[in-house]
Amino acid sequence: MNPVAFVMAFAYIAATVAVFNGFLTTFAQAKIAVAAIDGIARQPEARGPITTAMFASPAMAETAGIYGLVVSIIILFPNPILTNFIQYIS
Repeated sequence: MNPVAFVMAFAYIAATVAVFNGFLTTFAQAKIAVAAIDGIARQPEARGPITTAMFASPAMAETAGIYGLVVSIIILFPNPILTNFIQYIS
C-alpha cells in the first residue's frame, strides 16, 4: 500500500470527524435553547439571567463547530501532515 495514500485517507477521515463535530454542535445549541425555554416556563421571574446564559452558552458551543471547520480546512487544503510526510519519506 502506498504510504502517501494511507496518510491522505487518514486526513480525509480526520476532516470528516472535524466536520461531524460541527454538525453535532447544532444539536448542542438546540438542547441549550430547550433548557432555557423550559427554565423560563418554570420560573418566569428568572427570565433575565436565563436569557443571558442562553445567549452566552450557544456562543461558546459554536466555537467548537468553528474550530472543527477550521481544522478540517487545514487538514484538507494545506495539509501540513502530508507535506511533512512526503519530505520524511523522500
